[in-house]
Amino acid sequence: MKQYEAVIRVMEENGGYATLGYLYQNVLKVKGVEWKTKTPFASMRRIVQDERFFFKIRPGLWALKKWRDRLPDEMQPAKKRAPEAQLFTHSYYQGLVVQIGNLKGLETFVPPQDKNRAFLGKQKLGQIATLSQIYPFTYPETVRRANMIDVVWFNERKMPASVFEIEHSTNMRDALVKFVEMQDFRTEMCIVADAARRRQFGETLTFGAFTPIRKYVRFMSYSEVSDYHSNISRLAALEDQFRAG
Repeated sequence: MKQYEAVIRVMEENGGYATLGYLYQNVLKVKGVEWKTKTPFASMRRIVQDERFFFKIRPGLWALKKWRDRLPDEMQPAKKRAPEAQLFTHSYYQGLVVQIGNLKGLETFVPPQDKNRAFLGKQKLGQIATLSQIYPFTYPETVRRANMIDVVWFNERKMPASVFEIEHSTNMRDALVKFVEMQDFRTEMCIVADAARRRQFGETLTFGAFTPIRKYVRFMSYSEVSDYHSNISRLAALEDQFRAG
């Protein structure tokens, strides 16, 4: 079997599409493929850019051309502005952040109102997060507000290590207000949004109300989250290979 055929097989078994991170973790498991390279992951990145067989849905998410008509409507590139496509985009990056936390060995939480949202049309966000309830890490009022943050990573001491808000089309100020409640903790805070909103993030953060958290908050673009997900998936795949001998 040729390398590109292994990538196609994994995508077909996954419904005709896959994240680059998913390919990293599964393509090398296909039997009967000789990679003959020290950089198989770079080969996979090159393969999915072959327009004869694949097309890009979102950063880090690729699909088979022959499966285009079978993909859910919200995954169609031409419908990125439709309400269902916008919801898909929010849930997609929310799910990537959850999976990154899982691969880092952290416990992950999504708010109750998001648990039934679909991630890549297969699992619900509540199924990929490791926690069904948020840890009561401090006073009830602060925990109640943290319970509405898009993604929380908890460390081994059951304290919030990182919090994330996915800002696809909503008001960035509202997200930062949630983060103000976390100012007394050693918690990394991150806004995830389209790169075009980076300037808006910087301008909003200059408001006096956000002075206490200014040095703790950072911005990650969708592409940066996708790259983070791909890279940590690659490391996980390498660790699996090492353990397998």
